[in-house]
Amino acid sequence: MGRLIHIGFGNVVNTGKIIAIVNPDSAPIKRLVQKAKEEGMAIDATQGRKTKAVLIMENNQVVLSAFLPETISNRAQTEGGEIDEA
Repeated sequence: MGRLIHIGFGNVVNTGKIIAIVNPDSAPIKRLVQKAKEEGMAIDATQGRKTKAVLIMENNQVVLSAFLPETISNRAQTEGGEIDEA
């Protein structure tokens, strides 16, 4: 299992399963998110706040986050965003 990074409000994801971290403002990403919601493959980790990043996972799940893509990307690349896996 890869490292776990914090994506907001106590939620974490496995960095080894992330394919892409994208901005949710483009029409293709909005369609992707809507389709994932319809199929039950969307995980909303925003706690009711505005979606600022969409994480596309290996298993075709889509994770919505209230953190900016840059913030999540920086956490994935540094040790500061790591959560103890024990």
